[in-house]
Amino acid sequence: MSFTSLPDLALRSLGGAVVAANDESFAEKESLIRPGRPGFRAETFGNKGQVYDGWETRRRREPGHDWAVVRLGLPGVIRGVVIDTAWFKGNYPPHASVEASADLETWVEIVPRSELKGDAEHLFEVDDERRYTHVRLNIYPDGGVARLRVHGEVRADLSVYDGLSLDLAALANGGLVTSCSNQFYSSPNNVIAPGLSRHQAEGWETARRRTEGNDWLVIRLAGRGVIRLAEIDTTNLIHNAPGWVSLTGLDGPREIELLPRTPLQPDAPHRFRLTDAPPVTHVRVDIYPDGGLARVRLHGHVTPET
Repeated sequence: MSFTSLPDLALRSLGGAVVAANDESFAEKESLIRPGRPGFRAETFGNKGQVYDGWETRRRREPGHDWAVVRLGLPGVIRGVVIDTAWFKGNYPPHASVEASADLETWVEIVPRSELKGDAEHLFEVDDERRYTHVRLNIYPDGGVARLRVHGEVRADLSVYDGLSLDLAALANGGLVTSCSNQFYSSPNNVIAPGLSRHQAEGWETARRRTEGNDWLVIRLAGRGVIRLAEIDTTNLIHNAPGWVSLTGLDGPREIELLPRTPLQPDAPHRFRLTDAPPVTHVRVDIYPDGGLARVRLHGHVTPET
């Protein structure tokens, strides 16, 4: 599985922020973590020249290099970084490196100084099991970068929920979709993202199934826990919502039925109380036969470690 299938921990819509940059003379630093592909319109000029959907510094006339610091919206273990120079063709930096920190005092190089090309995505795998909260993009010596993607696994501090219930599936709490049958239209991790989906692309939607069977995804919970309430949301999915859903808990080799096959309505939130459910580590969400879900919330308690 490519690291790019993991959540972008720096994404603005997940709470990321570009907290500092030494220069942003031509294009603002905040564009680095903007959702979606970079855009471009030729011969679109502002007071500072051609308008770019990215971060661009002035032409450096002295020694040194430019940099930008990003606070991760979701702290965690970084599995890979994408540096995208889309549309920057005569003004991209020839080299870049990335550092990471958990305290803004000690910085660890996770991507060494590497060559970049113009108008291209550059993928760098990261082999480091430490939890980080910030990254710093260094460009040598100056130029423009359209997007910085920091893919990884969330490592949340769940101690704040001691004695309280929480959404065990939430991406922000450390939940992760580890597998799914089909992600033709959109990422399955969208169903555990923060907030409500504003349109179909912010949920999970499969291709139309033309064979027997059904589509499904598996969520690794933030921790082994007991689920008391399941929320299945089909908002914005009007003619492509599944007809039914079921939930199966997984705990080692055991499979436990949490919710039998149950009808769903299109474009609507659904809430199901689960009684006498044992602790599980993963939940399989089956939709019948195909379609899409906006969000899946699995509320409950983390089981104390024994």
